[in-house]
Amino acid sequence: MIQSKIWLSSPHMGGNEQKFVKEAFDTNWVAPLGPNVNGFEQDLENFLNDDVHVAALSSGTAAIHLGLILLGVQAGDEVICQSFTFSASANPILYLAATPVFIDSEKETWNLCPIALEKAIVDRIAKGKKPKAIIGVHLYGMPFKIDEVRAVAQQYGIPILEDSAEALGSSYKGKRCGTFGDISVLSFNGNKIITTSGGGALVTHTAKQKDKAVFLSTQARDNAPHYQHSEVGYNYRMSNISAGIGRGQMEVLENHVNLRRKMHDFYQAYFADKNGVTVFSEPNADYYSNHWLTSITINPIITGKSREDLRLFLEEHNIESRPLWKPMHLQPIFAQYPYYGTNVSETLFDEGLCLPSGSNLSDADRLRLEKTLDDFFNNLLTKC
Repeated sequence: MIQSKIWLSSPHMGGNEQKFVKEAFDTNWVAPLGPNVNGFEQDLENFLNDDVHVAALSSGTAAIHLGLILLGVQAGDEVICQSFTFSASANPILYLAATPVFIDSEKETWNLCPIALEKAIVDRIAKGKKPKAIIGVHLYGMPFKIDEVRAVAQQYGIPILEDSAEALGSSYKGKRCGTFGDISVLSFNGNKIITTSGGGALVTHTAKQKDKAVFLSTQARDNAPHYQHSEVGYNYRMSNISAGIGRGQMEVLENHVNLRRKMHDFYQAYFADKNGVTVFSEPNADYYSNHWLTSITINPIITGKSREDLRLFLEEHNIESRPLWKPMHLQPIFAQYPYYGTNVSETLFDEGLCLPSGSNLSDADRLRLEKTLDDFFNNLLTKC
């Protein structure tokens, strides 16, 4: 008998999402505007709790695109971007006909390496191209080295676009991720901590920036009784229906974070005595990760097996797992662009695996995961 699928990170409803969606239908607010959009934005602003302004959009990618526009990125500019990330962090650079400059990771947080970052900035300036912005990502919910990266950015006067798509509910020194950038980005894709089915948000520090983002996201319609346009606009606003799902999800956000962290604790306990396997965890008490996806690295020299061996074994048992992000500088579409660093991100890609981490995983799922992992690792021991 084929067992049911254990997913990597599936949507997890809280119960009241349908109430907000029903209200939208009952009041005929099914357009891309309405009370749920305003309410969802307010819920996010209250949660981030840093006097920020939130614009709800159709996706995190749309938010990055508009964020770069707000930071003044234009055709021919250079934008520094973390290489070890999902392609959505980098694609909007190309939307604007700008040039991505990719940076390696450091080993503690797997995020933007401050040393490689400064080397890149110095070299790009020497080549006559001061970067226009820096995109830093909180990978898998782990905050990047915010103090160190911010120090470099401030030294050279370059704004930071904080990609917090995977890090809603994470914090650094008690301050929420999504509030550290000059502009910040959130995502509510179906596999995230909370979801609006598809959606994202732009987080700004001024009402003027938010108003500009909303203007651009609604086709840049000028203030006139007819349709008049003086700038290029986009159809990027979140719908009132999707925002209704988000309002219900905000009610269970903290619980979802706690459940994801519980899954991380489960894996930490399981792998504690497995030589050659390391669970990706916070480097110190300054960091608080939502552990959106719990990830491990497997040293093939010590274990005699690779992360791909484990991935395929789990797949045979109808359990979804996924290799870590393939670095952008190794992707065919980005291979021509500058890269600064060593091989940290490449090694992580070769050795790393994301394990099922959803907030809706049950005790029965954990027992099945434990048994399947036992079968894999005990088989390794018998072959040694």
